[in-house]
Amino acid sequence: MPLNRRTFLESSVAVGAGAALTTGVAAAPAQAHGPGPRPAKRYSFTVMGTTDLHGNVFNWDYFTDKEFDDKAHNDVGLAKISTLVNRVREAKGRRNTLLIDAGDTIQGTQLSYYYAKVDPITRAGGPVHPMAQAMNAIGYDAAALGNHEFNYGIPVLRKFEEQCDFPLLGANALDAKTLRPAFPPYSMHRLRTPHGRDVKVAVLGLTNPGIAIWDKANVTGKMVFPGLEEQAAKWVPKLRSMGADVVVVSAHSGSSGTSSYGDQLPHIENAAGLVAEQVPGIDAILVGHAHTEIPEYRVTNKETGKDVVLSEPLKWGQRLTLFDFDLVWEKGRWVVEKVGAQVLNSNTVDEDPEIAGLLSDEHKKVVAYVNQVIGTSGATMATADAPWKDEPIIDLINHVQAETVKAALAGGEYAALPVLSQASCFSRTAAIPAGQVTIRDAAGLYPFENTLEARLLTGAQLKDYLEFSARYYVQTPADAPVEPAKLTNAGGIPDYNYDAVYGVTYEIDIARPAGSRIVNLAFGGEPIDPAARFVLAVNNYRASGGGAFPHIAGAQQLWANSDEIRNTIIQWVQAKGSIDPGRFASVDWKLTRGGTPVF
Repeated sequence: MPLNRRTFLESSVAVGAGAALTTGVAAAPAQAHGPGPRPAKRYSFTVMGTTDLHGNVFNWDYFTDKEFDDKAHNDVGLAKISTLVNRVREAKGRRNTLLIDAGDTIQGTQLSYYYAKVDPITRAGGPVHPMAQAMNAIGYDAAALGNHEFNYGIPVLRKFEEQCDFPLLGANALDAKTLRPAFPPYSMHRLRTPHGRDVKVAVLGLTNPGIAIWDKANVTGKMVFPGLEEQAAKWVPKLRSMGADVVVVSAHSGSSGTSSYGDQLPHIENAAGLVAEQVPGIDAILVGHAHTEIPEYRVTNKETGKDVVLSEPLKWGQRLTLFDFDLVWEKGRWVVEKVGAQVLNSNTVDEDPEIAGLLSDEHKKVVAYVNQVIGTSGATMATADAPWKDEPIIDLINHVQAETVKAALAGGEYAALPVLSQASCFSRTAAIPAGQVTIRDAAGLYPFENTLEARLLTGAQLKDYLEFSARYYVQTPADAPVEPAKLTNAGGIPDYNYDAVYGVTYEIDIARPAGSRIVNLAFGGEPIDPAARFVLAVNNYRASGGGAFPHIAGAQQLWANSDEIRNTIIQWVQAKGSIDPGRFASVDWKLTRGGTPVF
């Protein structure tokens, strides 16, 4: 099958999410009548997989302070995954199963943030990370490193590694000086069969090369991250020569063969499908990073002509992948005869009370933490309309960012330059209530651990930046009706890759084609000079090339902060004591068609 977007999307929806379990060991063939060949020895086993757990243990949303729910009524968390794992092990026999993960484990919820920053696992006599406790109790056999494992720095990651009873794998995470693996590249597992011949299963871990850019501050000079295909081609033959009967790759890399960072990323971000296609000797790949549900996706290896089975179990513990392997004993070794994959939905089961009870104290601490009152607000602000309107709640993020950068540059060479700011609508359900404001209210505006930078742009570059951002809107003729639900996310662009820029005024003419939509761009009421210089307060994801916005990754960095923007917002609210939208909110951009406002 050629590896392209159409075949990927068509095959991704081929299998449903609730397939029934099958038995673990193949039944012995019926007895033949009279003399004949001896029945072949057969053995079946299952590799279970999770990915992109992002700190989810409980089916709980710490930003809303209630059970997690979404439009599809998914559930999240390792406590639910544990119940599914127990059922699979009961059906197939524990000795006939393995459990692995494809990365992004220790970042994403306030639970994981608390034990990295508020009560860090790295302090002397500190706590054991909740994700380590849960995964140890469930009985994981191995996990690949995700890019978000590096967000809190290498010391936190190393402490987490120390606390895990299973290896963290990263064949393409190399020591920058020696170019030797900085983590175990693989793990080898023996499964005992009824035939006296063990099956050796190798799990090769591959992480995302984008770490070198996204966590540059944490890894520069310490680690390098070559491409997945290159390292898989190096290690898979070694694993086979070591006697591996089955090779499973756990790859924190999507299947599409694309990158969301343009030329900034030296290797392909979503390379799992290319690994399957180009590297012989792989039987299955557990896919991560893309937050996509792929029950089963088959890629034909160019060299061998054999299918490699890929599966991605969505995110946050919403699904559990099952790779079912059927083996036959041939010519003195085990040979993979058949591989299939499916996913199980965690919303079909209850939380495992053992896991929930194990971490109930940690959960209560974090709930109390996020519900601390840090100030008040004079008005309710919400993000529901922010994808198509200039809303005060996004202005709040931008105002805090711009104010922070202005203070940082004060008295220096660039102090006189205008400071602009970019922000995205990360969640359409975030809100700041009128009255008391808590940590979770403020943190809900910024669910990512991004940090703040200041970059230097010209007026011409700023216009290019805004034109690129405006691709987010579906082209809508002047006489066509406007449905907000169908107006955004053109070409699959996510909300977090649409930036509103604060400090200038402009219109976005959605009747025009992408690339020529920015109209009446002005600063201080005057048209912007293409040669004028501006400081842009920008998050490190965007500044490092995230979303492939033009000019910004190559722009001069004037200042950078190591504290999360989320914490900067929380500290700003605490320092001010109250939020008054009248001091920062204004309608500086709007959607138009031929000069007529859409809203």
